[in-house]
Amino acid sequence: MGFDFSKMQPCNEPFYGIVPGKGSYPIGRVSLPVTFGTMQNYRTEYLIFEVADFKTLYHAILCRPMLARFMAIPHHTYLVLKMPAPNGILSVFGDIETSYKCDVTAVELAKTLAYSAKATAMVAEARKTDPKTLQVPEQDRTSTALVANPKVKKVCLGLSDVSKTVSVGADLDPK
Repeated sequence: MGFDFSKMQPCNEPFYGIVPGKGSYPIGRVSLPVTFGTMQNYRTEYLIFEVADFKTLYHAILCRPMLARFMAIPHHTYLVLKMPAPNGILSVFGDIETSYKCDVTAVELAKTLAYSAKATAMVAEARKTDPKTLQVPEQDRTSTALVANPKVKKVCLGLSDVSKTVSVGADLDPK
């Protein structure tokens, strides 16, 4: 069953905090019923959702207005949401593994966006520079030969096989 786009209302205000460092414009908003609980003890409220045309880790984000509407209290450490219902308190539990994966992916997305912004700025600065003024500095050739460290000595491990040795610091305390 697909989404009925005829129920969507226009929306021109941007929202922030979904894609790190960027505002996003929704394609519309819609009022939908949201239900928590079981058939014996449930709570339903109509909430307004802003519909966005981009991929995120979340299908829906329920924030402060939702908490107020349901009179819900979140406990972020234990990933539990508690709210009053007709037959007692409802407890909605989150999944710690899914939450962790979402956080890791969000951090990676933020890093990628930051790297992209820096790369774009570097390219813009490079385009400002006249290529004729660029000079490549001459480099001195350095020796790549390995030199034995005088602070290390080789010690034979076995009496019968002199090829088995270990390197030990020569300036260690004898104790």
